[in-house]
Amino acid sequence: MEIVDKITSINTNYLAYALIALFYTVEQILSSKLLSNEKKVKHLLHNIPFEIVTFIVNLFWAAVVVASIEWLNTNHIGFFYYITIPVWLKLILGVALLDLTTYWFHRMSHNVPILWRFHRVHHSDTNMDSTTYFRAHPIEVLFWFGTSNIVASAIFGLDLLTLGLYVLVVTPFLVIEHIDVNLPDWLDKTLGWIFTTPNLHKVHHEQDEHFTNSNYADIFILWDRLFGTFKHKPVEQITFGLKEFDHPKKQAFWYLLKSPFININKDQ
Repeated sequence: MEIVDKITSINTNYLAYALIALFYTVEQILSSKLLSNEKKVKHLLHNIPFEIVTFIVNLFWAAVVVASIEWLNTNHIGFFYYITIPVWLKLILGVALLDLTTYWFHRMSHNVPILWRFHRVHHSDTNMDSTTYFRAHPIEVLFWFGTSNIVASAIFGLDLLTLGLYVLVVTPFLVIEHIDVNLPDWLDKTLGWIFTTPNLHKVHHEQDEHFTNSNYADIFILWDRLFGTFKHKPVEQITFGLKEFDHPKKQAFWYLLKSPFININKDQ
């Protein structure tokens, strides 16, 4: 499995930055939004600081996650330690199970009020594009991307190699799902039966709560289809963001960073 080790050793931060640079450039040419250059720059500057803060936080948190999973592995905790299957199958199943766990954590973030306070920062973006990937509250990152991976490893007996492969696979999905480029419907009618396409994820960013609480999956939209949370809406009919964040001042980085700790009414 040397090839897998080499692939999973790729720094996914650099991968994400490269993908965003690529798609952000494409968006400037093919974007469906009629935004001025000034607004585009402001939007970019509101989102980038989130990545900087999250990167700093993860310098510590990543070590906690790694140490936790290593302890679980050392003590042979989890389902895969009780069965014998080929390594390649364990890796494939591991990626799917990590995505399934993230699906439930994502769904929880929409349904538990205290978690939603942090997760709504990501949904606040009224001009969604590839840089929306950055817009996530650092405290939510600790819960979602850290705790969910530890829980999945504890339940299923997943190791760091599997986690590395999952992060490598999910990162392009997380970037591409937010791009502001009109894609053909046939993608949703083919690949969209199993995988999360950009059009299907955009439904999740619809301002109408009926659609916001749907299409939670990052890689496999199959989870939404299986658990009754799949919804569809034509992209051209989608209004992005949240009503309570419609005002331009509520799109600023500092406001969004403090927003989980203040009461925000939809009619404010």
